[in-house]
Amino acid sequence: MQAVAEARLDKWLWAARVFKTRSQAAAACHAGHVKLGDRVLKPSHGVRPGEVYSIQSATITRTFRVLGLLPHRVGGALAKLYAEDLTPPEEYRKRRDPAAQPPIVWPEGMGRPTKRNQRQLKRLSHLLAGH
Repeated sequence: MQAVAEARLDKWLWAARVFKTRSQAAAACHAGHVKLGDRVLKPSHGVRPGEVYSIQSATITRTFRVLGLLPHRVGGALAKLYAEDLTPPEEYRKRRDPAAQPPIVWPEGMGRPTKRNQRQLKRLSHLLAGH
């Protein structure tokens, strides 16, 4: 595999399998969920080996160290060679804790949720839980 001199942050987060899609990685950057230290980063930020990024999701903060740059998306086994997960195990336990999950509530006065609304609420709760 060729060595890459420079990579965009959103592309690296996607290629290292931190996010499922590049657009999700870019959206997280735009929303201010991806930080280098205490600095919020844009999707076009240049990634360098050795940098440590923190990514805030709904319930946990994941931390990754860049070990290398990727030319394109790779399999999960190879991705581990380019990104070191520094997230403490307690953070992952928080994700499974139902008490730590934000409640999904149907607004009062909207009537009973339809089957479609129930599916959307279920999908939203899975997204927030990070599944």
